[in-house]
Amino acid sequence: MLQGAVGDVRLVNRSSRQLVEKRMADPVRHDTEVGALRALVGSGLPVPQLVEVAPGSILMTHLPGERLDRLDVRRQRDGLVASASLLRRLHRMQLPAGLPNAPDDAWIIRRYRDAGGPPLPLRIPPARRAVFCHGDWTNGNLLVTDTEITGVVDWEAAHIGDPLRELSRAGWGASLNNPRSFDALVDAYGADRADVLAWTPIHAAELWLWFAEAGPPEYLASLTRRLASWPA
Repeated sequence: MLQGAVGDVRLVNRSSRQLVEKRMADPVRHDTEVGALRALVGSGLPVPQLVEVAPGSILMTHLPGERLDRLDVRRQRDGLVASASLLRRLHRMQLPAGLPNAPDDAWIIRRYRDAGGPPLPLRIPPARRAVFCHGDWTNGNLLVTDTEITGVVDWEAAHIGDPLRELSRAGWGASLNNPRSFDALVDAYGADRADVLAWTPIHAAELWLWFAEAGPPEYLASLTRRLASWPA
């Protein structure tokens, strides 16, 4: 069984060809991933190719490489930096039809405050032009050989949204393991650090809600301690 936070992912063999089968119970996420991968055909981005689509199931090509989050801290940072040009390319693509809108940040803020999370300086930064977003650009969804990105997988959270929101989510998530990752990714992407940093409290609130609802409890406790010392 391969990695899959919202579905079952496994390798299968068809006619001596190794493929990836992904099963998802959520039809919205299923249709989103299918729509995103269809929109990416011919983009030059290293993404899986659809082989067969059925309700609740997607069969796609298997990409080479190792998950970036399984490498040492230095190689993770280098791989994340190498992915910045791919993220920029995605954000410059024509907007595909049919993808969901960005997450509702006002709703995230309300839920977080209602749930009693640690105080955070929560505000929604000014909106920028909407772009094609992956939705979960993390070390766990990037495949790499040496420092070359050979795959960007798991497109079920793709949406139309703010590019700096996506960049900030990727950088802040990586910084939890390596504080240098945030600046490294933002600089490689070519964005203003202050503008990207403004989004980080929302990502912190979103992650806290995830752990509060899905666990495990020790992750929630650790994140709660971290957020309790967030600068005012």
